[in-house]
Amino acid sequence: MIWIFEHLIEIIASILGLIGIFLQIKQNSWYWLISILMVILYIHVFYESKFYADMTFQFYYLGISIYGWIYWIKDRKKYNVSQKKIKIIAKKLNFKQIIFSIVISLFFWIIIYFILKKFTDSDVTIGDSFTTALSIVATFLLARKFIENWLFWIIVDFVSTILYISKELYPTALLFSVLTILAFVGFFKWRKNWFYNVLCG
Repeated sequence: MIWIFEHLIEIIASILGLIGIFLQIKQNSWYWLISILMVILYIHVFYESKFYADMTFQFYYLGISIYGWIYWIKDRKKYNVSQKKIKIIAKKLNFKQIIFSIVISLFFWIIIYFILKKFTDSDVTIGDSFTTALSIVATFLLARKFIENWLFWIIVDFVSTILYISKELYPTALLFSVLTILAFVGFFKWRKNWFYNVLCG
């Protein structure tokens, strides 16, 4: 009971994360509101655990969540998603966009790693900077509804699970292990919907 009380904020944030991932897979715009609430809680959790890059990323995620919410709502109205033949507006990156996304991820990784190493007392600089860099790109791809956002999240969630276990953030580690599995589900579901739209117009 004492452990639950001490980790209450983290537990609530983890529950919101699980709710959010299901809404994300269904491309429900309410996902972004849940994410905003989760982000606010995780700012505190990551600060206390010295995941400074992850903590800073939450502020970026807060802004992109507002942007994503607005973009998804506009997209829904544009394609009339409420009708039975649901027009899923997921898109695919072309080859140049994939390469650019990878290069940008590497760029952010190097920059964030340098900042953590130079200006903080973080003891997870490599892992923290890696997951944060990929998350920055993945979140933007998600907001713009690119299918490949899920591939980035699979890597981020898997590596994050290992990191959080090492820091004894067990509710968060459990969340991210589940998110890793659900990221696969999301990828195949979005890809299936994309094929459906291409074939059926």
